[in-house]
Amino acid sequence: MTIRTAQSETDALKCWPALSALRPHLVEGEWVETIKRMQGGGYQLVFVEADRVVPSVAGFRFTEHLFGGPSLYIDDLSTLPEHRGQGYAGRLLDHLIALARTRGCAQVHLDSGHHRYDAHRLYLNKGFRISSHHFSLKLTV
Repeated sequence: MTIRTAQSETDALKCWPALSALRPHLVEGEWVETIKRMQGGGYQLVFVEADRVVPSVAGFRFTEHLFGGPSLYIDDLSTLPEHRGQGYAGRLLDHLIALARTRGCAQVHLDSGHHRYDAHRLYLNKGFRISSHHFSLKLTV
């Protein structure tokens, strides 16, 4: 098992099954272009590769906020359903926390859907705390 940073479109395509498990609204033929566009804002993908399968993937970016200084924000963390409970997401979190420390970040942040109880258990076990409510307003275009 290795953790790699996606460096190419080929790497990103390997991540599609795991990422689409979390983001089923994405369209397979279009999502690589979305990833490329988001990379302009600092978005990066890291993934676990085990036996030529990508069971788990994380999308993240480095940010800075007045409320907490430099931080690493995890946009996406997903594991294929058949690989859940095997420690892959935990290893990605450990990797991202270590990366945040090396980059001088003061915090690591993520949002998680209120119904994702297994994910919440993982985050709490890794030392995360519930620090706020996230509000959103969907705009019609």
